[in-house]
Amino acid sequence: MAQPKTLVDKHGIINEACKILPNDYKINFIEALGELEDNNNHKYKRFPKTRLYRVKGTKQIVYRADIDKISGWRIHLQHIDGILYLRDIIEGQKYDDVVKVIKKKRIRYR
Repeated sequence: MAQPKTLVDKHGIINEACKILPNDYKINFIEALGELEDNNNHKYKRFPKTRLYRVKGTKQIVYRADIDKISGWRIHLQHIDGILYLRDIIEGQKYDDVVKVIKKKRIRYR
């Protein structure tokens, strides 16, 4: 049995997602978390649902994962010492200005 990745949510992102995500995307959010926790996906760098990728233009190493590609809902996370830290959930309308969003909440991204 594969070992899952540890997922840390110090900022209450899962709770926030339950409050602000439209009902249509809540299941997608849970599926995205499941894909991110799967260690085999990280080992082989395959993320078919979330399309995990690194954000360019920031000093910190921040990754972005799709909850739903078309609507624009995204999760920001950091991978530090083999542990995934959830940092933010981004609304569909704000996903284009990723560097601005990260700079605005830079306290979360340490």
